[in-house]
Amino acid sequence: MTDFTRRELLKLAGAAAAGAVVLSACGRRPVQSPPASLKQRDQALPAAAGSAYLAVAHGPDPAAITRAAVEALGGMKRFVKRGADVIVKPNICTDYHGPEYAATTNPAVVATLVSLALDAGARRVRVMDNPFGGPAESAYENSGIGPAVEAAGGVMEIMSPVKYARYELPHARSLTTCDVYRDILACDTLINVPIAKTHGSAVLTLGGKNLMGVVLEPGRFHSDLARRIADLASLVRPQLTLVDAVRILTANGPTGGSLADVRRTDTVVASHDVVATDARAASLFGLRPADVPYIPAMAALGLGRMTVPDKKTRTVEV
Repeated sequence: MTDFTRRELLKLAGAAAAGAVVLSACGRRPVQSPPASLKQRDQALPAAAGSAYLAVAHGPDPAAITRAAVEALGGMKRFVKRGADVIVKPNICTDYHGPEYAATTNPAVVATLVSLALDAGARRVRVMDNPFGGPAESAYENSGIGPAVEAAGGVMEIMSPVKYARYELPHARSLTTCDVYRDILACDTLINVPIAKTHGSAVLTLGGKNLMGVVLEPGRFHSDLARRIADLASLVRPQLTLVDAVRILTANGPTGGSLADVRRTDTVVASHDVVATDARAASLFGLRPADVPYIPAMAALGLGRMTVPDKKTRTVEV
């Protein structure tokens, strides 16, 4: 029997996924209703006494500020129950930049969330994305996220096209159905961890925009981008969103390529409310929430609040 290295196995999996894309294009998926278990998962999370609605943590250590932000929200056990199947969704859009270019989520932030989930009792923690700038296997490796996640005890999963299903979007105003990765809806806890960066069409990539990485055909979104991101967010509702703003990409996003466009802010923003995280993260670019069209579009669907009172916001210096 032939022995394969981890890199070789990832390449084989990537080739199989590419073949499945071709096959899937030849058929139409039946439209499904959202899983019944999703309603229970998406119910309001109980908040511990004294916990914040929105947490903003500052400091030079990405792992430390990630831990501090989650703790301010009541700790990871608020979001992850013992035995839970957890998925962490970072932004790994390319296979040709390391984390210093701020095009992909900081590996230390992702690995810390994996560790916190496992410490809370998760049965398994998978990390996944659907890169458009190169194959998943090399994007996982070159971003630094793959090695960091594996060192933390998590599993990197390549998103195979055969695992998508077409779902109704429950509160759609523009896009009524969408092919979504089934496990994203079936898992017990979804943690959304975008990097904060500019985007030519969406203005900024934050939590709402990052959800487009779980769909099979993101090109369908661009004709009415803001409302379609909101439509998707009405179905795919993370239990925790943590925006990585350790480094932010201030121009030429989403892929970047110049260190001159990168600014270090040593910040993460976290909440169970993706609208709240995105609204606060927009201020790091000198923008108002309304300047990023999908933020008010999500708020209009009742998916969160754009303004969080100071008394419900916890700012932590680490």
